[in-house]
Amino acid sequence: MNRENELNADEIWEVAWTYIRTVVDTLREPFLILDEDLKVISANKTFYAFFQVKPEETEGKRVYDLGNGQWNIRKLKILLEDILPKNTHFEDFKVEHTFPKIGKKIIILNARRIYKRGETRPIMLLAMEDITRQKQLEDQLKEYSKSLTIEVAKRTAELEIRVKELERVNKIMIGREMKMIELKRELEKLKKSKKS
Repeated sequence: MNRENELNADEIWEVAWTYIRTVVDTLREPFLILDEDLKVISANKTFYAFFQVKPEETEGKRVYDLGNGQWNIRKLKILLEDILPKNTHFEDFKVEHTFPKIGKKIIILNARRIYKRGETRPIMLLAMEDITRQKQLEDQLKEYSKSLTIEVAKRTAELEIRVKELERVNKIMIGREMKMIELKRELEKLKKSKKS
């Protein structure tokens, strides 16, 4: 009876493992499946295409040794060796790194440990989201907003100067108009006094 339960658990794990690999392979983000020693069990097609590597250069290797050590990133080590063992997962951890083949990238990492029933050694799912372009657009938008604010302030200052000049000219014009009205009154008085 106990042997049957073990087989069922193993069969269930095989089905689950097939499911995990199938789902991971269909994801649009780069994805790694690591064993307890942080060796790559599997990676999806997107990972290979994005990082420009091949399965034989990836599978069976420790994550830090991938791409001639390009994954030997201090923040990644902290995540995988310190944070993940204390938790079952982490989310939205940002890593900025310059990779030899693809250049500087900003990547959001999400990871989760999965335990096979009856075992204490987990596998780890490591998902990556490249937000480099999004971050560049945000930075460009901030820069544009900053320059727009400066330009608006400059134009506002120019308009304030023009408004003050118009107010000054308007006062002069009002003063002249008042002078004209006063002169007309004087002229009317003179005309009336001449007639009398």
